[in-house]
Amino acid sequence: MNKYELIIFWSELDSAYIVEVPELPGCMADGESYEDALANAQIIISEWIETAKELGRPIPEPKGRLMFA
Repeated sequence: MNKYELIIFWSELDSAYIVEVPELPGCMADGESYEDALANAQIIISEWIETAKELGRPIPEPKGRLMFA
């Protein structure tokens, strides 16, 4: 399981839970339920890391809770 900070919120516009991963630029997922959104976020985080490796891009270390959050 990845240890990146997740921001999860309900989006009325999308009628779904949205998950943002602030430490991984552009990394977001969604789901019809809170649990689906979390599961999808784990998949997307893994895919984000795999793509970064393939492209030779740096992968940020998880920092845990951000100070401003």
